[in-house]
Parts: sequence; C-alpha cells; structure tokens
Amino acid sequence: MTNATGMALRQVRKSYGATNVVHGIDLDVAAGEFVVFVGPSGCGKSTLLRMIAGLEEVTDGEISIGGRDVTDLDPSQRGIAMVFQSYALYPHMSVRDNLGFGLKMANTPKAEIETRVTAAAKILKIEPLLERRPGQLSGGQRQRVAIGRAIVRKPDVFLFDEPLSNLDAELRVSMRIEIARLHKELGNTMIYVTHDQTEAMTLADKIVVLRDGRIEQVGTPREVYEHPDNIFVAGFIGSPKMNFLAGVAANDGFDLAGKTFPLGYSLAEPGTPVTVGIRPEHIEVGPSGAATFSVEVDFSEYLGGTQYLYATLADGQSLVIEHRENTEILGDGSITVSCDPGRIEVFSATGRRMRR
Repeated sequence: MTNATGMALRQVRKSYGATNVVHGIDLDVAAGEFVVFVGPSGCGKSTLLRMIAGLEEVTDGEISIGGRDVTDLDPSQRGIAMVFQSYALYPHMSVRDNLGFGLKMANTPKAEIETRVTAAAKILKIEPLLERRPGQLSGGQRQRVAIGRAIVRKPDVFLFDEPLSNLDAELRVSMRIEIARLHKELGNTMIYVTHDQTEAMTLADKIVVLRDGRIEQVGTPREVYEHPDNIFVAGFIGSPKMNFLAGVAANDGFDLAGKTFPLGYSLAEPGTPVTVGIRPEHIEVGPSGAATFSVEVDFSEYLGGTQYLYATLADGQSLVIEHRENTEILGDGSITVSCDPGRIEVFSATGRRMRR
C-alpha cells in the first residue's frame, strides 16, 4: 500500500480575463480519501482538477499536497498522476512500452521500469496483454493501460478526469468496480471528476457537488443524498430526481394540495411559500398511517423489479412514484399514496433546506 498524502485548497480561483469560472474554493482532502467532483457541464470541476494537476494556472489561492505548497510547481514536481478521458496511448508501442514510456523518459533504470510495469500489470490483470498494441485492445483494456501508466509512476495522488465517459454502459459498471478495487488495494488519495451522479455515489468516500464554479455541498454519498443542503443538490443527486412541489408553511408542518402534513415543528410563518421535496422511493402505494393523499396515475413504466408511476396531485402538480412491490399498477386511475413526513425535505424561497 502506498503512503497516502492529503491535499488542501485555499481560496482557489480561476479567471479567463474578466470571466471568473472558479470562485474561491476551500477544500480539505484527507490522506487516502476518494473524493469525487460532480456537477453539470460547465460547473468548473475539470478546470479545478487541471489546476490541481498544474495544467491550468491558478489565478489566486493556494494548493498544497502533503503539506507542501505546489501552486506554482511544474506538474512533474507535484507527486500526481492523471488519467484522462482519452486514453492517449502510443499506437505503435506495445502495452509494455506504453506503461514504461514515462519512466524511460525520466531515465529510470531498466530493471526498475520492468519491476513497476510488471507490478502494475498484475494489479490491473493485464499481464496477457503486455505484448499487444492499443489497436488490438478493447475500450476497457485501453483504459486499464492508461490507469497502469499512472500507477507505475507511484504518485502521491491520482487524478481522474471523466475516465469512463468513452465506454459503453456495461463497461462503465465493470470499470467502476475496478477503480474502487484499485483504491482499496493501493490506498492512494484519489480525486475523480464526473458528471455522472451514479459514479459519484458508488465510488466516493466524499462527494464535492459543484455549480457555476462554487461548492454547493461536501459530504459522504449518504449525507448529500439524504440531507441535501439545497434544491440544486437535492435535484442533481438521485435518479429519478427528487419531486419538487409547491406548498405553504403551516402550524407544525406544511400544506400541500389542499392537505396539511404535520412535521411536529414550524418551518416558518404560516402561509410562507415553501418547496416540498419528496424522493420517488419514499412514496408508498396505499395508506400506511403516515401522511396520505390521493393522486391520479397518468401512465406507468414497468422495468422488472421497479415500476415508475407518473401521477398528478389534486392541484395539478406532477409526481413520480417508485413502486417496488410485486403488484403491477396500471396507468389511468386514482390511487392512495403515503409518505413518512420524516423523509420529506422542505426548502425555502431561496432554495435552502429548512431545518428543525
């Protein structure tokens, strides 16, 4: 296991002329942590990663790795290795030579190169591929080689920039498992950029949700899913996304679609507009003794173990329900559904989650 190294970002900013794209990022990454930067296209996640790597100049702020200020250092002096979206393999070289090329350029002794290449190939289970060329490999095998090229450098920190985006759905799943296994085996600090919230949820020790160059929330996958700080995080993390419904604050709860839902505490002055957030999987078909209301099912999607119901509340608002029981529910009909008020999130007019 490699000795893990932590990282810290302090008020890191990036501007292109008068355009600010990263706005004062503060973040601590513990040694050995797997941290995922996630957010929509244009949120600044890849730019932030490239600043950590030294491929983008930092406009302002400080980046430290292992307690050492690396803000102005060359990428080769930072103790990092980066895996890109494109494999960037040399087509005329064998896998063995691709893995060892960077070490060869650094004048590493041949015996040491062979030792490191052999070790990386064993970790990634690509020993039978060492004499092949990239054109003879599948997409998943090429990505393993790209990761192996990073491993042989023995970096303090691995940086991944959407490494699975060129793979098909089945390969993405298998490579997710491989990267998780790799982290467990090596123990290095890893920073991983993706727009795919499923990758973020399944890989991360800690998720950093970004929007417009700012951090919206930092937390474990469970924390950002079950306790989102605001409407953006609640809507971005989770598939299908959380239902957002217009309601109003009431004494000890809120009113929604003509009914009062008790929470046991007051959110705000009665009559104050609020947004009610309910995840599809937290809505049960049938009365359960919790908050109960009627909906009209417009249509349904049957996906084997799961059925999604697309319904309408009495006031015309739309609702998605995730139904996992054995009974299939057909569209076009009125049904009763219920939800534990404790699983409901309520957001203010500013989009912030309202807490007890």
